[in-house]
Amino acid sequence: MNGKQIRKTITYTPDKGLTEKQIDKEVQRQAVLFEERCRTGTVTMDYSIRFADFADEWMKHKKSELRPKTYARYESMLPRINAAIGHMKLRNIQPPHLLAFYENLSEGGIRKDTEYRCTIDLDGYLKEHKLSKSAAQREYGVAPSNLLAVTRGKNCTAATAESIAAVVGKPLREVFEPVNTDKPLSSKTILHHHRLISSILGTAVEWGVLFANPCNRTKPPRVEHKEPKYLDEVQAAKLLELLEAEDTEYRTAIRLLLFTGLRRGEVLGLKWSDVDFENATLQVCRSSLYLPEKGVYEDETKNRTSNRVIKLPQTVVDDLKLYRKYQLEMRLRVGDRWQETDRIFTTDFGTPLHPDTLSR
Repeated sequence: MNGKQIRKTITYTPDKGLTEKQIDKEVQRQAVLFEERCRTGTVTMDYSIRFADFADEWMKHKKSELRPKTYARYESMLPRINAAIGHMKLRNIQPPHLLAFYENLSEGGIRKDTEYRCTIDLDGYLKEHKLSKSAAQREYGVAPSNLLAVTRGKNCTAATAESIAAVVGKPLREVFEPVNTDKPLSSKTILHHHRLISSILGTAVEWGVLFANPCNRTKPPRVEHKEPKYLDEVQAAKLLELLEAEDTEYRTAIRLLLFTGLRRGEVLGLKWSDVDFENATLQVCRSSLYLPEKGVYEDETKNRTSNRVIKLPQTVVDDLKLYRKYQLEMRLRVGDRWQETDRIFTTDFGTPLHPDTLSR
């Protein structure tokens, strides 16, 4: 604009251990890349940024675009990824680094979801010290259902184990022992790590920070095909038989799952306004999910095709009619403590049911 020539420069510092020939080759490569960045107008980008720092910027940029559940899953994967390549500059990441990381993920001892088994007579301890399950929940935040499951010999999460250890007043290691510690990550989970890295580095290419995505030259982990688990006719009949002895709410919800094939979150996201009793149809348009930092929340269905209207068998229509009557009676019992949400399946006070409650 003022007639002066605009000059752009870059400073390149070779990594330690490179030979003179390797340095000369890298200098030439850097010059070609810098010229391309000048041509495309991305020279202001920080080309020496490390993966962890760029991933942090990427997460901030994507937070408004990603669903809460997806964002939380990415947050849970990034610590593993950063431990392996977070310290590396984006331009230095090559396929061998990624392959070594995937190989490490396939080894045992890498999981964070290790379960714990109680090693003491917990039921006896509670009785001896006259501790009720409701008191344990009130003072230590242990859900009665979790406490009951552990007393029956079921494994639990680290968080539940720590809470129960606090109830007992002993260190975790004296009350629980970890199980399945050598179980490796599944091939599908490893593939999810690969896809996240590829998305991050793909954005780096779009923003002009990288010339090419090394994931495009890396063969992703192979996912073994597994047959989905399902109930056969005999098992389904047995389930229906056992449900007759269960509470109305759970009997109705599980029969609805069985007869419609809905996902757990879709069933718990249903509202009475979604049911057309006259035409025996059900509108599926939302899902009920849970995250520790958000609690139980409402979200869209998994994808567009999940939004659908399904025809209900008469047995399900009858179930829902009986259950609506049951819920109205329960609502009258709690009076003004009832919180109106229009949800079909709720707690005793009308609030959305925690998804894990139905699973348990």
